[in-house]
Amino acid sequence: MKDKRTYANLKEHGEDMSHENEAKITNEHKEERGTLDLTFLIEQHKKEIWEYKQKESEWIRTQNLLDGSKKIIEEMGVKLINQVRIIAELEKKLADKSK
Repeated sequence: MKDKRTYANLKEHGEDMSHENEAKITNEHKEERGTLDLTFLIEQHKKEIWEYKQKESEWIRTQNLLDGSKKIIEEMGVKLINQVRIIAELEKKLADKSK
């Protein structure tokens, strides 16, 4: 069997026997999807959701760091107030002894 047909009669020269004008579906058409293609929109939304999840994760990390820092500052403030109180008491005792 031949791969390509040849003309049997001179009269057939007007007919397209190679079927080149028929549409072919290839992988190239998949890449040429429009912006209204449902699978394209789904993929875009999945990418956007992933980006938002990454941003949310970063915000949560930042919030946890902020909360931890606030807690440390509060604890150090309490310790500082206690130290100031102790120093004041010791100065008072020292002043009482020197009289």
